[in-house]
Amino acid sequence: MNVNMTKSDAVNARLTVSVEEADYRPKVVEDLKKIGRTHQIPGFRKGHVSIKDLERRFGKDVTADVINREVYEAVMKFIEENKLNVLGQPIPVEVKELDFKTQKDFTFEYDLAIAPEINVKLDKDEKIPYYEIEVSKDMIDEQDKALCKRFGAQVPGPEFEKDALVKGSIFELDENGNVKEGDDAIQVVSGIVAPMYFKDKEQADLFEGKKVDDKVIFNPWKTCNGDATELSSMLQVDKERVADLHNDFQMTISEIIVVRPAEHNQEFYDQVFGKDKVKDEAEYLDMVKNMIAEGLKQNSEMIFRIDARKYFVNKYGDMTLPVETLKKWLVNRDGNTEENIDERFAEMEPDIKWQLIKEAIAEKANIKIEESDLLEFAKGLARHQFEQYGMLNIDDETIANYAKNILADKNYRSRLIEQVGDIKLFDAIKNAVTLETKSVTVDEFKEIASKA
Repeated sequence: MNVNMTKSDAVNARLTVSVEEADYRPKVVEDLKKIGRTHQIPGFRKGHVSIKDLERRFGKDVTADVINREVYEAVMKFIEENKLNVLGQPIPVEVKELDFKTQKDFTFEYDLAIAPEINVKLDKDEKIPYYEIEVSKDMIDEQDKALCKRFGAQVPGPEFEKDALVKGSIFELDENGNVKEGDDAIQVVSGIVAPMYFKDKEQADLFEGKKVDDKVIFNPWKTCNGDATELSSMLQVDKERVADLHNDFQMTISEIIVVRPAEHNQEFYDQVFGKDKVKDEAEYLDMVKNMIAEGLKQNSEMIFRIDARKYFVNKYGDMTLPVETLKKWLVNRDGNTEENIDERFAEMEPDIKWQLIKEAIAEKANIKIEESDLLEFAKGLARHQFEQYGMLNIDDETIANYAKNILADKNYRSRLIEQVGDIKLFDAIKNAVTLETKSVTVDEFKEIASKA
């Protein structure tokens, strides 16, 4: 089998594959014999079918399959051995049925879309802005209040507060506003509601100023926009009974549970940051400041990525792409057709160019993604998920096991590889170029972000 390449320009090439009978015939015989050994063919005992009979029954299809397989493997081997950076896949110039009666030797042609060469410069002469958001005292105070509330105590209170839980009996009312009686009446002797989570603010406001033993008439349906699961939980009945329940209910308050913020002491510091990691209020406030700064850093990174992409695309984006060959490959993929491919390609072209520039930068910076990189990133995701539920001090072994479970999901793993790749890419850019660091307030950063 012979493979030759001719280039019409720097980004378009055509492979010609010449196939002689000697290239495929031994494999055809091998596949036919395998069919004879493994398939039950009517009129023959398994394993006792002659090559002639197998050829008569299966020869045409097997030969076509073998030729297609061998040609494709030869094309891919040629691309690999010659280190061709091909965009998409090789595209057959012509698809036709093989005529084995009149010929034994065949020629196939494939068009290739070759990625343009990009020689990126990655050094301190390249200057990209980086915005650091200042952590203000107001931010620290707000975060402190939130932490004190999160780790505060739930205690009985004399009067309703906006973040209080309300306990009591919940009785259904009839159309006249009286407590409904009978077997079909819904009556919850010991119920609990959380007005802070009501989707209808007017329903939550009905509890304002209420005290123990007060009565509140509210509409459960409106509190959750008719969500059957929430209604079923609140009224302690099956979902079927609340599927179309719009009645008002009367709640007689028996207890109001309010949150009292935690005080600054060693127990509180240990709960927030781990045992003995903070010794006094000054250290605690420094840790809070660092916590906020770390969160704000994600916003800084986001804008840096946008600015870095703009910088490199402006500098290297004027490249020549194998447009027509790429369009041929993209037709019939992801909803693309010959009718819409021009419009769709115009939408895709900026991302294609940026992907090529990213690959050039990654090669220049010698970026590699190791399994240890994926594990550390997955551990960070796991820790963040636990923290969202207020679980701040999970041990390392639990975090590691959870991270391994995340990586075991093949679909999720591919997304993690892409995310880790981007992190390493932009870290490499930051280390290689000159960052024009600017300290900005939150309001100034919002203005910068809106423009970006």
